[in-house]
Amino acid sequence: MTASTHPRREQAASAPVLIANDVSMVFGGLTALRDVNIVLHEGQILGLIGPNGAGKTTFFNCLTGLYTPTKGTVRLRGTRLPSDPAKVTIAGVARTFQNIRLFPSMTALENVLVGRHSRMKQGPMASLFHGPSFKKGEAAARSNGMELLDFVGLSGLDDELARNLPYGDQRRLEIARALATDPAVLLLDEPTAGMNPQETEATRQLIFAIRDRGIAVVVIEHDTKFIFSLCDHVSVLVQGELLVEGSPETVRADPRVIEAYLGKPPEEVQAEVRHLTEGTSSDESPAERTQVMEPIREQDSGSEGGNR
Repeated sequence: MTASTHPRREQAASAPVLIANDVSMVFGGLTALRDVNIVLHEGQILGLIGPNGAGKTTFFNCLTGLYTPTKGTVRLRGTRLPSDPAKVTIAGVARTFQNIRLFPSMTALENVLVGRHSRMKQGPMASLFHGPSFKKGEAAARSNGMELLDFVGLSGLDDELARNLPYGDQRRLEIARALATDPAVLLLDEPTAGMNPQETEATRQLIFAIRDRGIAVVVIEHDTKFIFSLCDHVSVLVQGELLVEGSPETVRADPRVIEAYLGKPPEEVQAEVRHLTEGTSSDESPAERTQVMEPIREQDSGSEGGNR
């Protein structure tokens, strides 16, 4: 798979699947989010970036029912989502976490089956007596789990304990467990944190493959190079507010975004943007002209604590 085989999706070409409208979150006297709006379309990949403490994970928690927004609504295909994580999952929103939350003493397949539980229809009597419907449901769940393990690149590791898997494989396993819930929307919180370049590229291709299944994806990530090469649309949060949104090219060149990350005065930022867009030599590659955002990776590579 190459980037060229994954053209960006036009927003107007698909219907909205998830709409967050004026979402605000206040903890005591601290405003963590203020009137944040996003519109996620079918099959779209949306990136959510911002400095440490911007409110990114708080926003994810509002989308998934872990937090009840102080103000605003979250709707999935027109239906307002409840403030209950289990019900939000059943409705069609799944997520992964910045810190891996697998069951370490369970096998890879068993971890995926935990996610599949929300889609299993067996009643208490069938579960108690292990009747035909129970056995049929279990077989279907195991088949689905094996297919997902293969899809994320963990074929042959179904009986391996989660704690024995390499770090990158644990990340992929958490994605497989989220996919087992049959989501319409998948939220990924720093899916490449701690990965080497090869693992990061494999994750990028995996997210493209998830998008190609018709699943809309929202990604929080500090690696802006990863975000700009992956996403159709990028939203920037700063101090709990939406600073700017648009295509990766638009966001990357916006002086407000660069200043928010690097703290440079507007005049200096504007000069750097002109340098990026005009170039300084004919033999300078486009990739070299877009490296002004690279220090973001270095600045934010550590774990983000508190309100993100």
